[in-house]
Amino acid sequence: MNISSSNPAQNPLFQKVETAKNRRGKVRDTHINLAHGSGGKAMRDLIDDVFVNSLDNPILSQLEDWASFDLTSLIAQGDRLAFTTDSYVVDPLFFPGSDIGELAINGTVNDLAVSGAKPLYLSCSFILEEGLPIETLRRVVESMKKAAIAAQVQIVTGDTKVVNRGSADKLFINTAGIGIIRAGVTPSAHNIQPGDVIILNGELGNHGAAILIARGELALETEIESDCQPLNGLVETILKVCPEIRAMRDATRGGLATVLNEFAQTSNIGIRLNEQAIPIREEVKGICEILGLDPLYLANEGKLVLVVKPEHAQTVLSAMKTHPAGKDASIIGEAIPSPSGVVLLKTTFGAERIIDMLVGDQLPRIC
Repeated sequence: MNISSSNPAQNPLFQKVETAKNRRGKVRDTHINLAHGSGGKAMRDLIDDVFVNSLDNPILSQLEDWASFDLTSLIAQGDRLAFTTDSYVVDPLFFPGSDIGELAINGTVNDLAVSGAKPLYLSCSFILEEGLPIETLRRVVESMKKAAIAAQVQIVTGDTKVVNRGSADKLFINTAGIGIIRAGVTPSAHNIQPGDVIILNGELGNHGAAILIARGELALETEIESDCQPLNGLVETILKVCPEIRAMRDATRGGLATVLNEFAQTSNIGIRLNEQAIPIREEVKGICEILGLDPLYLANEGKLVLVVKPEHAQTVLSAMKTHPAGKDASIIGEAIPSPSGVVLLKTTFGAERIIDMLVGDQLPRIC
């Protein structure tokens, strides 16, 4: 696609772009074909009609092959740059509560947010399979637009490629993002100490369960929806009351269990969880029992795991509960001196079992 930027305006997300024209209607085709990736008129019409028409902003409207930013305004917001990238191949493209477009925005926003950064700018690249309905692509791009506005970020550059029918599965998206890390905010698994408290912002496993249902693998009638949501607003709320967060991570592939194993191994401490304190919907538990899955390993797309000093735990928990993304937050465990590198779960029966690192993949193409 090669859509890009120059010189951002003040609060450009919500300003009308005076130079932008209504580009809708340029694409007459109903499905993607190889000409849409040729670099010629068909490709330019696709970019104008589907992408720029929906995602336009003062940066993107310059239509250069790069994005440039005013360093002075960036430095005023923090002292370090955060940069991340991710790819999205979820199947199906649309599932209860969300879709691949919203997922691509929120996933990258959340990776930046848990670094302590304020997410600002995103790129997006599309791999399109020949034969993909244009209307499907429009739905995805419109969803990305809405998600970007909700997360207060801008999509400022991108690219598109078209591959032969059968060389991909409908649509893949790659997003990259940059943000500014505030001075004095340094979350890292290396910071965790025995006695620290572990907090989770809400129910586990909803995304994984929603994907299972959308694939038709279970003939169930349920209202479970993906938890896909941006977490940067919640992180802002947390950092206002406690900038000294020990560690933060979003629990995506591999779920809560994988995040906590990474924490334990990196910091050379142990972690003990309280099973009764971990919020999981009964419907999700039921699905896991039927399929022999463990909800602690199910993927999430809107769940934040953070570690704080014990004296800050109640303050942070109270602040989280004031935000919609943290209203079901709970303290689920603590860091312990030993066994080093091991995550233990205190079950509802009073026994303890080891929660090991995930081996294999419970559910492929989950994001």
